[in-house]
Amino acid sequence: MSYHFNEIEAKWQKYWAENQTFKAKNKSDLPKFYVLDMFPYPSGAGLHVGHPLGYIASDIYARFKRHKGFNVLHPQGYDSFGLPAEQYAIQTGQHPAITTEDNIKRYRQQLDQIGFSFDWSREVRTSEPDYYRWTQWIFIQLFDSWYDKENDKAQPISILETIFFAEGNANVKAVCDEDVETFSADEWNAYSSEEQQKILLKYRLTYLAETEVNWCPELGTVLANDEIVNGVSERGGYPVVRKKMTQWSMRISAYAQRLLDDSEALDWPQPLKDSQTNWIGRSKGALVKFKIQNSSHPQPFPEGREPKYLTGNPQISGELLHRAKEMRNNPTEEETILWQNLKAKKLDHKFRRQHPIDNYIVDFVCLSKKLIIEVDGEIHLQQKEKDEERELKLNQKLGYRVLRFTNQQVIEDINGVLNKIISTLDSLSVGEGWGEDETKFDFKKNISVFTTRPDTIFGVSFMTLAPEHELVQEITTSEQKEAVTAYIEKSAKRSERERMADVKTISGVFTGAYAIHPLSGEKIPVWIGDYVLAGYGTGAVMSVPCGDQRDYDFAKHFGLPIPNIFEGIDISEEAYAEKDGTKIANSDFLNSLSYKEATQKAIEALEAVNAGKGKINYRLRDAVFSRQRYWGEPFPVYYVNGLPQMIAEEHLPLKLPEVEKYLPTEEGEPPLGRATTWAWDSNKNEIVSNELLDASKNIYPLELNTMPGWAGSSWYFFRYMDADNEKRFASEEAQKYWENVDLYIGGSEHATGHLLYSRFWVKFLYDRGMVTVKEPFKKLINQGMILGMSAFVYRASHFVVGIPEDQEVIKILSKFLYDSDKYYFISKNIKEREFSYSSSYKGFLSNVINEKFSISKFISYLIKNNISSENIEEFNSPYSHFDQFEEGEPIIYTQIDPIHADVSMINSSDELDIEAFKNWRPEFADAEFILENGKYIVGREVEKMSKSKYNVVSPDEICSQYGADTLRMYEMFLGPLEQAKPWNTAGITGVHSFLKKLWKLYHNNEVFAVSDEKASADSMKTLHKTIKKVTEDIEEFSFNTSVSTFMICVNELTVQKCNQREVLEPLVVLIAPYAPHIAEELWSKLGHDSSITTAEYPIYEESYLIESNKDYPISFNGKMRFTMELPLDMGKDEIEKAVMADERTKKQLDGRAPKKVIVVPGKIVNIVG
Repeated sequence: MSYHFNEIEAKWQKYWAENQTFKAKNKSDLPKFYVLDMFPYPSGAGLHVGHPLGYIASDIYARFKRHKGFNVLHPQGYDSFGLPAEQYAIQTGQHPAITTEDNIKRYRQQLDQIGFSFDWSREVRTSEPDYYRWTQWIFIQLFDSWYDKENDKAQPISILETIFFAEGNANVKAVCDEDVETFSADEWNAYSSEEQQKILLKYRLTYLAETEVNWCPELGTVLANDEIVNGVSERGGYPVVRKKMTQWSMRISAYAQRLLDDSEALDWPQPLKDSQTNWIGRSKGALVKFKIQNSSHPQPFPEGREPKYLTGNPQISGELLHRAKEMRNNPTEEETILWQNLKAKKLDHKFRRQHPIDNYIVDFVCLSKKLIIEVDGEIHLQQKEKDEERELKLNQKLGYRVLRFTNQQVIEDINGVLNKIISTLDSLSVGEGWGEDETKFDFKKNISVFTTRPDTIFGVSFMTLAPEHELVQEITTSEQKEAVTAYIEKSAKRSERERMADVKTISGVFTGAYAIHPLSGEKIPVWIGDYVLAGYGTGAVMSVPCGDQRDYDFAKHFGLPIPNIFEGIDISEEAYAEKDGTKIANSDFLNSLSYKEATQKAIEALEAVNAGKGKINYRLRDAVFSRQRYWGEPFPVYYVNGLPQMIAEEHLPLKLPEVEKYLPTEEGEPPLGRATTWAWDSNKNEIVSNELLDASKNIYPLELNTMPGWAGSSWYFFRYMDADNEKRFASEEAQKYWENVDLYIGGSEHATGHLLYSRFWVKFLYDRGMVTVKEPFKKLINQGMILGMSAFVYRASHFVVGIPEDQEVIKILSKFLYDSDKYYFISKNIKEREFSYSSSYKGFLSNVINEKFSISKFISYLIKNNISSENIEEFNSPYSHFDQFEEGEPIIYTQIDPIHADVSMINSSDELDIEAFKNWRPEFADAEFILENGKYIVGREVEKMSKSKYNVVSPDEICSQYGADTLRMYEMFLGPLEQAKPWNTAGITGVHSFLKKLWKLYHNNEVFAVSDEKASADSMKTLHKTIKKVTEDIEEFSFNTSVSTFMICVNELTVQKCNQREVLEPLVVLIAPYAPHIAEELWSKLGHDSSITTAEYPIYEESYLIESNKDYPISFNGKMRFTMELPLDMGKDEIEKAVMADERTKKQLDGRAPKKVIVVPGKIVNIVG
């Protein structure tokens, strides 16, 4: 009976669909196993053979677990919002929903024909309102939450409001915006509702902020980093610039440490975990504030009045700073009251608390006014003389004014104390004190820098800001404005990834502004350079050229100072970045200290002068959550007086409106700005016409942006657990049964996108008690990819530099060179041997790519050989005559441009169908193709399989020609799952032949012939070694070696002429996960009425692999003459007797009596003599 794979596969695909064979139960006594794949976007191009790779692997494992007795959930759906459908809508006017539906039908048909065991009863689509209702709901939960650092979890915003009402925010430890000001309970309660909303927005886990984004003007939308390739949009290849826009963002940064900590326990490939770790980028160091010198004051201080923030005795500065820090951490009640009131008054002059002055630590000091405030407790009654001596020194020798207050005054008459301080400040002239002349600085303009090397603080010789840093425009001087603006415009055209990857280009511009070193008081020039990114860290670098190579190269390039702060280190050639064993030098109080010692001392010094603090920093930035697109989840948000309000859960989903066009509006609004019915009536809780917009009637505008593509894919694994639930995104019961995903197979490209955001959302939902697990994916296998074998044709073109005016030469050249208005394509092998051939004169000048050719020598040769413009058509000559040219001569340049050709036009011999190519590319209809042996041979190159490279192979063709089972096994056979491998159909016939051979095992010609007789020992051995190996391979995800094992097995059984049910029935179950269609058919023929899907997996029995006989080599005088199979348990004497009785032994001895018979049981027999 022939193997009619097309009929068999169609039959069983229909059976599975009609019987819902793979439908999982939410209640079962069986152990559960949840398998998940990458969430596919249904593109118009459909699947190519690279797409199913991971799906096939996960399907093999899912089927394997069913055989093992598990209740397996293996669902599938579609991440169906996306830019391609929207772009198609812009081009054609067709609604993206129609395009998406058509694409999904195509995808479903392709997925079904490959035979995947998906539970389609749980299918989800992110673009369906019933699904994105819950995405909107999760967004609202994020909006209604804040991150409590003290409890290290998200909490309802109502808890924060209660705290503010009762005690203000002074004691709140939360992840929030940096510009949050301290307020009391009275102040909070006095704020208007709008003021309170604005403050809360600074704490919410979703918030509105002006953010630096990747903006693509042509597409009219913000792009994620992974949607940009080489500085242009992946879709369409349009320019992308950096610009600031008001966007929704999410505080994923609040979860940075938890994302790092919890990754340790994940069973994920280490490179993928490393990718997330590097993206999150935890580092320990210090946050340092550099004041900006006011550009209206060219000198920060008068001569001799330079700032000195370290006012303590330098000989004991370390002890003073340590003691001051301790005192700040443990203030008295009276000191706390005065400090809070000083801050609340918002005085024009800065006060420092517990600050070293000479040998003392004073309670409070205003350095700019040289005013010290002391709060005296009872202890001061016993040390009046010491206090008077100290005050005398501070006043007469150091020029400080001292005010003293008792504890009782502070507690009972705080207003009187404050009035006294204010009047004293007013009586002191501006700048009277030395240390901080605040009139010379704009204190609102600080450059904050995070550094992992605070020990190198005295090595800073310049600062570099990201071109898009918010302060650049403010601090740039008028003289530098033009240069800075031009540089910003240029850098805006480069993506962050480009700038990060470009380590060779050195560029930058001086802003004209200076910062003041927080410890030395020295002026530091402020530059901008695009190697610094606003989206990472603070967008500013304190440049220490002696310790950082990029800073070093920058300083060398622009002639900036490179002070050496490393003891005994030569930095004349390069920067020195080592930490261990290094001593600090030329750094004031840090001299001779080690890296660790200097780091601690530097942080203490910065904290003492309120210019910095120790800090753990993360590279991970908050996620931009807005897109200026139509085809995406609408935000459940309307605006009252510009402030966002959430639509109540019971009124969700907020559905996408109809629009006339899918482009941004002429005013630059997103496409939803074109909707005419997109206003929210908060009385009726429904969408109404924009014409009814009227705040007095509670009708407000809705949000015009939509959510990003990763929104719906950050929680879909929960919806699969309970896809039909209308009351919750997943019931608690379903969650507790399925818990999290047991196996996820996906690509590493999602490490810092979908996988990271999914982990963030799950942790948030867990914090709020909405899910029962902390992580979405227990085990993750990183699939590689199947690469395409691209095809190239080679277009040749020439241009001449310095053509002589001789008319005959011009005639010759015009005949000799290709026509300027005609395309020429040169076959691959001609190109590769540099066109040195004689079959066409047109190759004569074209034999060296991008090389030069001497025209004068060429003309001389023509004259010498009597060749003119009349007979040049007959001329042939090797290029070697003209391989030299002289400087200044007219020369011809040859350029070869490789152009992709569609692989469907290439046969197995790499020959191009020229006519098909011309029809496909009509601009080349008149092109001339220079052939080799009458054929045009294309070049081949391995690249990513992509329709843009025209190297896509459709699985439809393979399934039609060879069958789905062949495709499944061949994709596994190509190589290890995690590796990238090129697609090559050369081996597919071998896999198909194997399946035909398997089919024949069960048939005698056209008759199904399986015997119930007992199988031979050899066949049982073959079966059980196959069970052992295949089981191990599946459990190790080594699917490629399993395919080889199956081939060996079938070959051995064929030789053994095995047709016994005892072997063939378990074998068909064993191969079912790989080739389910042929397995189902054979299982049915074996007499089973139900699907093979849940058939019990064959059990490996080691006893069948234990050898009972030994093939002994029988040697005569050390030379092996034959072998003899004997039982392994036979004794030495019995072995000798059996060998000597054998006819072959007698023949070898030829009547002689052996001198000796050596027998080693289980090994050899050697007859001597």
